[in-house]
Amino acid sequence: MNSLSIFGTSSDAGKSTLSFAITYLLHKRGIKVAPYKAQNVSNNSQVTDDGGEVAIPQYFAAESIGLNTTTDINPILLKSGGKSKAHIIINGKSAGDKDVWSYYRDINTLKPHAKNAFKNLLKNYECVVAEGAGSPVELNLMDKDLSNIYIASEFNTKIIIVADIQRGGVFASIYGVYHLLPPKLRQNVIGVIVNKFQGDMSLFDDGVNVIEERFGIEVLGVVPFKPFNLGFEDSESIMNYVQDTSKAIIKVGVIKLPHISNFTDFEPLVSDEQIELCFISSPSEISSCQVIIIPGSKRVIDDITWLKEKGFEPYLRSKEKTIVAICGGYEMMFENILDPFKVESEQKKTKGFARFKNNVIFEKEKIVKKGCYNLFGIMVDGYEIHNGVAKKRAKSKKNLYGTFVHGLFDSDDLRYKIFSKIDKRYNGYNFKKFKEKSIKSFTSHIDKHINMDYILRALDE
Repeated sequence: MNSLSIFGTSSDAGKSTLSFAITYLLHKRGIKVAPYKAQNVSNNSQVTDDGGEVAIPQYFAAESIGLNTTTDINPILLKSGGKSKAHIIINGKSAGDKDVWSYYRDINTLKPHAKNAFKNLLKNYECVVAEGAGSPVELNLMDKDLSNIYIASEFNTKIIIVADIQRGGVFASIYGVYHLLPPKLRQNVIGVIVNKFQGDMSLFDDGVNVIEERFGIEVLGVVPFKPFNLGFEDSESIMNYVQDTSKAIIKVGVIKLPHISNFTDFEPLVSDEQIELCFISSPSEISSCQVIIIPGSKRVIDDITWLKEKGFEPYLRSKEKTIVAICGGYEMMFENILDPFKVESEQKKTKGFARFKNNVIFEKEKIVKKGCYNLFGIMVDGYEIHNGVAKKRAKSKKNLYGTFVHGLFDSDDLRYKIFSKIDKRYNGYNFKKFKEKSIKSFTSHIDKHINMDYILRALDE
């Protein structure tokens, strides 16, 4: 069986959700399939079962079909670095910071990692669904394109093009991407999926004819827009969440740090009908919120400086509001952040908000692990990704909860413990069941609107 590449006509065309859905649907049809992305750019990551760090979309797709997660599903991950640099993670382990020019100059040294990871997956799976990145036809960068061109060429994958009709210019984008692909890859295109359609589907009947008859490209489906508030890849994705607040009784404000990370922490809150979630960028927005969350950060020292400059400090030192501080946010709550090895900054000492006594020290070696943790008297399944070290993994005092552990809001008991103190009417809900139901509903929606039989036949050629 052939493997499959999912190309997009642009960023945020829906490659991640469609890659996930197609992986899930192939699995349900009895195919041994694994998700994959050669290179991801995101501050949102998870800890695999083999102790590495990978991007959320591939982890989410693997977890959804019960796979043991390994770093092979995302061998190269780029996170925010300092001063126009990217923090590089190779095969799940930190490889330090690199400026963009050096990264692309040395791109050939990364190709073996992408290739070996893909080959490792092929040893155990019949089909690998390889998500692309951005557009596959950035002509000045095609020789440096790991996720699209390199993998599709190296493994002769079949290709599906995903086009976002909401952006406008859908015909030009499909025609342009298809005809700018190298001839060899063009021959491997099995069709296009028109994504995020809104309105009367019959209005696009002529559009399908244009694509198939004039462009000579099979239309594999026209997918109506359906919100899916799980598995967010990046901060732009989570800003597009859809939430019904008609029954909300508690408003939660997440401070939108410039280098916000691990924002999938808030997926259970987006889906909680008793919670109204908002992202805030100004202290003036705090007054309308009962709970403030200081999220994870990839650049803690830069972000604490931003918070002080924006005027957040008096509110974060105050004991009036309930504050939940996660990972980087937790580190900010100590008296000082010490960075003797210049892990994040040239500043060896930065003052925190001093809600917790003692200091946080940034160590060279990053802590990357998952497990079951005692958080505020509740046992919680979660994970850690941080350089900062403190005496305790979690602390609480007077309306303040702080922890290094991500995934805490997945726990129904922990959400109830925090939010029922704010409003006794808070009941909570079963997030695990909600997640399972949402995955089944979304993938059924995709199955209904794309031609999976055609895709299967193409993969079997």
